Amino acid sequence: MRTEYRPSVVTRAVRTARALPLTPGITLATAQRVLQQIVRDRGSVALMLAIPCMLMVILKLMFDDADGAFERIGPQVFGIFPLIVMYLVASVSTLRERTSGTAERLLTMPVQRLDIVLGYSLAFGFLALLQAVLATLLSVGPLGLDIKGPPYLLMIIAMLGALLGLALGLLVSAFARNEFQAVQFLPAGVLPQFLVCGLFVPREDMSDGLSAVAKVMPMTYAVQAAGEAARHDGVTGLFVRDALLILGCVIVVLLASAATLKR
Repeated sequence: MRTEYRPSVVTRAVRTARALPLTPGITLATAQRVLQQIVRDRGSVALMLAIPCMLMVILKLMFDDADGAFERIGPQVFGIFPLIVMYLVASVSTLRERTSGTAERLLTMPVQRLDIVLGYSLAFGFLALLQAVLATLLSVGPLGLDIKGPPYLLMIIAMLGALLGLALGLLVSAFARNEFQAVQFLPAGVLPQFLVCGLFVPREDMSDGLSAVAKVMPMTYAVQAAGEAARHDGVTGLFVRDALLILGCVIVVLLASAATLKR
């Protein structure tokens, strides 16, 4: 018996597919294209993977003669170094896509803006995972970083910090006209967080104004969560709360980045 497909059913299915906020196939195809493009740029790959490890080595050499300094500061920078590095790479790479017209050409196709943003996020997120793994293995291995908690907690914080830097880079690329302007946003958006995140001075020792500013900065919670991983044997409630707060910030910034893509 021959089965005929009713046009009305097919039409409704197509309309439903187009109404979805994202299409997994298009998202994965975008991620694959961006990842292949990044891999061809060896300088960007070296920046993302090698620079955090190099910074950890420098940090170890700086505090080698100071008892306990590396164990105190080393875990906290896991929420800082990946964020800064990924911000720089993501903002410049995405800005090139915008200025070259690649993003605009993609938006002329039947794709959702969220597909493009998530495709970029998956591509850079894969590199962020490699970055976190290498930095963690180097720190707790050859560099001898001694923490009470399991090393994978530092890896999680490094991954979340890199994703936050990625999201900020995607957002900033919408307001910068060239690579130089994208880098100029770093002092305005990232360095203030670096100063008040609690790495240099505990938040309780800051003035009331700076302490209030630090509470709304996501880097503060990355540093705090890394400190929890270093001081406690297992997963604490404060670590989970801070990790979820960072993840929430990543989602909000990614949605804002998708809103900046105009057809």
